[in-house]
Amino acid sequence: MPTLFDSFRIGALELPNRIVMALLTRMRAFEERAPGPLNLEHYVQRASAGLILTEATSVAPHGVGYPNTPGLWSELQVQRWTQIVAAVQQAGGRIVSQLWHVGRISDPVYLNGEKPVAPSAIAAGGHVSMLRPQKSYEVPRALDTDEIPDIVDDFRKAAANAKRAGFDGIELHAANGYLFDQFLHDGSNTRNDRYGGPVVNRVRFLLETVDSLLKVWPADRIGVHLNLISSSHSMKDSDPAALFGCVAEQLSERKLAFIFGRESLEGDTPRLAPLLRQKFKGAFIANEGLTQDTAERVIAAGEADAAAFGKLYIANPDLVERFRRKAPLNPLNSATIYSGDANGYHDYPILDTRRDRA
Repeated sequence: MPTLFDSFRIGALELPNRIVMALLTRMRAFEERAPGPLNLEHYVQRASAGLILTEATSVAPHGVGYPNTPGLWSELQVQRWTQIVAAVQQAGGRIVSQLWHVGRISDPVYLNGEKPVAPSAIAAGGHVSMLRPQKSYEVPRALDTDEIPDIVDDFRKAAANAKRAGFDGIELHAANGYLFDQFLHDGSNTRNDRYGGPVVNRVRFLLETVDSLLKVWPADRIGVHLNLISSSHSMKDSDPAALFGCVAEQLSERKLAFIFGRESLEGDTPRLAPLLRQKFKGAFIANEGLTQDTAERVIAAGEADAAAFGKLYIANPDLVERFRRKAPLNPLNSATIYSGDANGYHDYPILDTRRDRA
């Protein structure tokens, strides 16, 4: 039976273990939304992961929805990501860029006064992240049909920039209530053109974007991030199995390297991961509240090929070694997740290995 510590091939990438660092939006790209030395040290500390997925990275200025999140549209951003990628690879790691557009999960304050865009003029519930005093999400502007190809091209350009920066691959962020997710779910997509209505139409924007990425990257270096539990930013769908089953089938036809699927092992709701495993022939990365024990069980049972960890990787840069030794884990300090400096970012203790060398 495979374990977390066995090597595995995901598409073109040979991973030394099956422990994946999930995307971790930390809002520490301060200079023109370009990452810097602080980010470089953070990623290099975690290079022992089988695979690093970067924090969500916007493909264009109109796709941002938080302060100080990085982008991949400018030369400065490409230059800084190039330095990070080279340092991670020199440390023995593999790193994939996650490409992102938040859609309606934004506010004019982040968009130079412009309204956020979405498939339909339906506001998300909740409040705009990081704004104080709190402010509800505005009703977004529904994208015109002829605007969608321009956004597809923004992703293509960002994918080309990721290739120039030397990344090992790319992942399309189609989860967590952001733009692709908004198109996929019929609770947020009420369009009556070729991008709305039946499932085959609602998946079109995602698939057109994947097809554009395939002109830049080989299929075996591309993955897609999905939230199978539709748990973020007011996502809901009348038939999630039909929706995600169709997505998995279409991505499999395109021979993509992996699907990253968020889905809890707890609760009474029927899980969709087995359906995706049946329909998608590439690798499946499980995520959502996993521990070492539950991740081992999922992999041993053949329900996933690798397991991704988010909060555990915030507090434990040496997570692979801690798992290997069954060592105690550092507790997460939630107050410093978005502190804006090194505090709570790359100052968590790393295991002392000197005794092992004595």
